[in-house]
Amino acid sequence: MHRSPEPPAADRITVRTCRQRLLGVGEGQYDRSVNAQDTDAGQLAGDPEQGGGGVVPAGRQGRAGRAGRTARGERAARPTTHRRRLVAPFEALRLLSDDHVAHIHESALRFLQEHGVRVLLPEARDVFAAAGAVVGGADDDQLVRIPVEVVREACSWAPAQVDITARNPERSITFGGRSLVFAPAGGPPYCSDLERGRRTGTLRDFEDLVRLSQAFDVLHTLSPTVEAQDVPIAVRHLVTTRSMLTLSDKPVFVYARGRRMMADAFEMVRISQGVGPEEFAQRPYTWTNINTNSPRQLDVPMSLGIIDAARAGQMCIMTPFTLAGAMAPVSMAGALLLQHLEVLASVTLAQLTRRGAPVMYGAFTSNVDMRSGSPAFGTPEAWQGALASGQLARHMGLPWRSSGSSTSNVEDAQAGYETMMNTWGAVLGGANLVMHSAGWQEGGLCTSFEKLILDVEMLQMIAEAFQPIDTSTDELAYDAIAAVPPGGHFFGTAHTLARYERAFYDPMVFTRQNFGQWTEGGATTASTRAHGVWKRTLAAYQPPPTDEAVLAELDDFVARRTAEGGALPD
Repeated sequence: MHRSPEPPAADRITVRTCRQRLLGVGEGQYDRSVNAQDTDAGQLAGDPEQGGGGVVPAGRQGRAGRAGRTARGERAARPTTHRRRLVAPFEALRLLSDDHVAHIHESALRFLQEHGVRVLLPEARDVFAAAGAVVGGADDDQLVRIPVEVVREACSWAPAQVDITARNPERSITFGGRSLVFAPAGGPPYCSDLERGRRTGTLRDFEDLVRLSQAFDVLHTLSPTVEAQDVPIAVRHLVTTRSMLTLSDKPVFVYARGRRMMADAFEMVRISQGVGPEEFAQRPYTWTNINTNSPRQLDVPMSLGIIDAARAGQMCIMTPFTLAGAMAPVSMAGALLLQHLEVLASVTLAQLTRRGAPVMYGAFTSNVDMRSGSPAFGTPEAWQGALASGQLARHMGLPWRSSGSSTSNVEDAQAGYETMMNTWGAVLGGANLVMHSAGWQEGGLCTSFEKLILDVEMLQMIAEAFQPIDTSTDELAYDAIAAVPPGGHFFGTAHTLARYERAFYDPMVFTRQNFGQWTEGGATTASTRAHGVWKRTLAAYQPPPTDEAVLAELDDFVARRTAEGGALPD
């Protein structure tokens, strides 16, 4: 049997020398360090986007302990600012033919004209009526039937791209084309972590999640990551909006829960931007999300949100809550038809309120578990729904929103697979915004601190995969390949040594240790390591600069509105 010849002794030494450099050790330390476990390997060193490691549970520390870290040294920190603006390097996947897309679209238009939607807000019904819609029916005076030509024309006014201006211009975001924006979980009433367990959300939790969202460049905008339920509802919007505007310089989300609450949030965003009321209304500085009451109903706060966001010139996402088998037909085609007609009605209301109002097509179509009735995410049906929704949105010429979601109750394999399935459906389908992309757990009931970090790891890998391949002469490594004999190696080549410190994505949670090293270090799980990452990230957090005059004006506004009693949802 033929065996390749052993590499020359000089080459064997080069491999050893290169590995020593990678480990950051001297000749005398090499044999010990290659088998030692560094429990803090890749820990954060001032930059929350770099490092990994984690907290080793009591009684499970490895023999190497922290000594391994000083032996191993640190890889050079890779820049992360390229993750702030992501553009998909590929065309979106197509699941439906053009004829099928057109068939769903035309069916939705016909349905709105023949059967309509129920609109609970009289002001919204008046807007529709003024445009020629038929309001009222034999047994439902809140039913609105909208002529096909009214919907077609109104939807044609909506912009194909929406730019959101952040108070830090480098954090501004774009929705449209191939742009991709990731947002963390939004809306859960509970949160959890490995130390404190599952609990009702508090202001401290909310603010810590804002700090974590600020720390990672791959999270591009803020979400209401958990309800701060220790703050009275009448002033909660004031307190949490102030927290977002002072702890982060990324675009903020505002809830559409009532006219006065939304007006307060808009005014606070305006103050933080340092612009007057007229200038504020000329471009989007913030965004909100509308959920229709599927099937076929727009309630009062959602209708108010559409109207008030349009009048203020701020972006509004129209997202039907279409779960196949429950609030939508059990067939995927039927669920998509219902989703589409509800989006059409909502966009029409926005455009009739203000021509050219910034809007986004929202898609949340998934299914329920037919045994329990519980929502199901990360399913094949959700993946199909995402790809098809992207086609429907592009047919309308609108940017579109999807989600990364999971129904798992813990940070386990199910959570990872479901989130990845949902997220890749969104990404491959050309989504411009992926909401709930980090931290979402229990079908939206809980935000997990550890899962947020695990999901950020995945999002960072997606961001790196989006980067172009450099095919320049130096990177093509033609001469380096020629210099290495067949059966040799590239560890010690000049080409490798010039690049190895920043070569490849360096995970902050995932580990590439062998079983022996991992066991020596305490056999930590990904969740345990993620726990250490978020704690170190918070410890290293520094708030972005805020103008003192702006801060004083914000505080005066919050104090005045609090003294007036705040505002309750409509």
